[in-house]
Amino acid sequence: MTQTSNDTIVKEIFIEARPETLFSFFTDADKMVRWMGRQILLEPKIGGKYRIDVNGSDIAMGEYVEIVPYEKIVMSWGWEKSKIVPPGSSKVEFRLTPKENGTNLVLTHYDLPVEEIPSHQQGWSHYMPRIKDFAEGRDPGVDPWSELSMH
Repeated sequence: MTQTSNDTIVKEIFIEARPETLFSFFTDADKMVRWMGRQILLEPKIGGKYRIDVNGSDIAMGEYVEIVPYEKIVMSWGWEKSKIVPPGSSKVEFRLTPKENGTNLVLTHYDLPVEEIPSHQQGWSHYMPRIKDFAEGRDPGVDPWSELSMH
């Protein structure tokens, strides 16, 4: 399911893994790098910084804004060299809701410039199935985007 308003992307996916399992995929660099990017540094605390090197030239940066264990993570978001979406200029919220034998993961990306919606939409469409595969015990393999330059 995908919804888009002027400056917001919402993506929802059901994952057969408990919120407690999934939560660590946003706070543990060794787990995050299995589904996104090639090199990741995380300080998973309020005000803690993160750096996600997607492919050697596109580097997402920001900080943790809100952390509710096993329920929600909000991070400021942007790109190291971008003038359009600089680090911290938008926000990404990951909400984890227990459902049946797993978790409903809802990603909401706020405050994006309208011209950046399509590329971020494509990005999250690429990463959501990868986190699902990894969480459900399948190896998503090396991120194919880790070899490409996108910006």
